[in-house]
Amino acid sequence: MAKFNLFTEESNRSPLSRLWRKFKANHPALVGLWLFIALALLALLAPLLAPYGIDQQHADALLLPPSWHDEGNVNFILGTDDLGRDVLSRLMRGATYTFGLSIVAALLTTLMGVVLGTLAGCSQGFKSSLLNHLLDITLAIPSLLLAIIIIAILGPGLFNTVWAIIFALLPQYIHSIRNLVVEELNKDYISAFRLDGANRWQLIVRGVLPNIYEHIVVIFTLALSTAILDIAALGFLKLGAQPPTTEWGAMLAENLGLIYLAPWTVGLPGALLFLSVLATNLVGDGLRDALQARKAD
Repeated sequence: MAKFNLFTEESNRSPLSRLWRKFKANHPALVGLWLFIALALLALLAPLLAPYGIDQQHADALLLPPSWHDEGNVNFILGTDDLGRDVLSRLMRGATYTFGLSIVAALLTTLMGVVLGTLAGCSQGFKSSLLNHLLDITLAIPSLLLAIIIIAILGPGLFNTVWAIIFALLPQYIHSIRNLVVEELNKDYISAFRLDGANRWQLIVRGVLPNIYEHIVVIFTLALSTAILDIAALGFLKLGAQPPTTEWGAMLAENLGLIYLAPWTVGLPGALLFLSVLATNLVGDGLRDALQARKAD
């Protein structure tokens, strides 16, 4: 009787609650989720939390090491750069540009990818074949290289970088959503919907999308990690954010000459990039494993 009650309780859970139950059993993924939330809050609240302005200079505190160093100063917890600017404040504001704008780019890519991928999945005949060939050609180009080509057309800058990342990630997103839609349209429950007289719009909204939204979330996390790396790479190549914008990739490029004299000015932005990508990938892997475990049940 107890086993029956447990089975009944589990079957009565919503799909999202069952997914969360599987996800939180994965401890690395849970750690990644909390780290992801912390970075998202930092990106949102950085202008309020940063102790100094990003361009505020302190002539008497040039190249101070972090506060835990013997020569450090508690007023500058993560030290200063060669112009006396507080590294902590610049890193916090950089979270808004690197991590925050990556989320914006990934969300816009998701929205556009779902719409275009669904339309592509519903197309048939010559249109479907032509679209597949175009997507295959575009997917052969790495996303960063495609973003560089777009930046060469639009010009450097943070705003253009976001659009370059969106257009660079969009073909892969359309391809993934299209495959999911085509797979769902071939299932038996869609045939039952058709027999009930459902039109194409009802098939998509009531049938296909509710059954692929979890996969869309997983694809979003993968797109987000790519967006973080691409925005930082474009900033490092001086094609993205321009000084004095405190984007983490641009900070790496700006302080690269200080790597031996003041390694914290290079190591700390690199560490935040690593943690951002790690947290996003852990969440994505955890979601994928939770989906597979839920399907196995």
